[in-house]
Amino acid sequence: MHSFITFGAIALALSGLSFAANITVYQPNEPFAPQTLPPPNPASKSDQIVQIFSTLGRTTVWNLVQKTPFQYDTGEPEGMVRLGTDRYFVSAGTYSTPTVSYGNNTIINGTDRTDGAGFAHLIVFDSNGTRIADATLTTPGAPEYHNGGIDYDGEFIWAAIAQYRPNTTAYFLKIDPRTLEYTTVFHANDHFGGIVHDTQKNEIVTLNWGSRNSSIWKLDPSINSSSFPAPQKVNRNPSFYVDYQDCKFLGHPEAYNYRGVMMCSGVTALTNNCTIGGLAIVDEETMIPLDEIPLTMVSDLGTAITQNPMDVDIVDGKLRAYFLPDQHNSTLYVYEAQPQSPYEF
Repeated sequence: MHSFITFGAIALALSGLSFAANITVYQPNEPFAPQTLPPPNPASKSDQIVQIFSTLGRTTVWNLVQKTPFQYDTGEPEGMVRLGTDRYFVSAGTYSTPTVSYGNNTIINGTDRTDGAGFAHLIVFDSNGTRIADATLTTPGAPEYHNGGIDYDGEFIWAAIAQYRPNTTAYFLKIDPRTLEYTTVFHANDHFGGIVHDTQKNEIVTLNWGSRNSSIWKLDPSINSSSFPAPQKVNRNPSFYVDYQDCKFLGHPEAYNYRGVMMCSGVTALTNNCTIGGLAIVDEETMIPLDEIPLTMVSDLGTAITQNPMDVDIVDGKLRAYFLPDQHNSTLYVYEAQPQSPYEF
């Protein structure tokens, strides 16, 4: 048995602030996040992460240091951020009507499948896998209901809510992790499934379907929540190694001449039932991978470990990566990279 409180069908707007459509609180005595928010783990440890990552390769040993089941049905997890050491925010989707391909390479209104239906969620867990709250971020019948990869900038969690099909529409949210209240920032004419917030340049970088393109927007105060501004820049992804699905802003590290970079994870399904996964440090301005490594681990259910949610941190001087690859029955896997010999590759 567990107790919970539901704040149902809230859709208010006050001074530009909107509340989550539905918030179900499962642990009434637990805060969603600390009132004094911690810094983002990846961006605040940028130089350390980049330095250690540059020593990794195909033969790196990744030691499993933690495996934690998350409570109840998690739907389809898409992104994850770790706040401090005791809170995990997971973007997820529940789908009541699946999309269906038009078939025979048919394109209607720019896309290849029906719209389907569902809801976008942001679910809060503690480090023991206990579900604290579930915020539904969309309303019934909304065409955009796919919540993709997410990023945390020390103040807000950033999310992209999109139609669950390519070449369609999306909009971007910033969410207060202490209250789960959200603000719609603006809309966009494409599907977007990944997002990072470069706090130094006041820009967001977003990834479209399959991360084949990235788009960069300046967060101009003149942009309002109902607008569809054109991006300042669109970059074709030059890498076909993996399709990035969840990314984290890594700051402007010295090793890359202080350019803005992000850590991205993802998978690619190839022929003959072969799926490959990997991590990459990616240049925000060009989408060029500056450093990348394959990861071959799979979950207990056989899913590639880099399928969707990922976060990264430095713990006791070592690089740790956090993954939540499985749908519905999700387990958090925490891996630590074992230092390499200089003769390994």
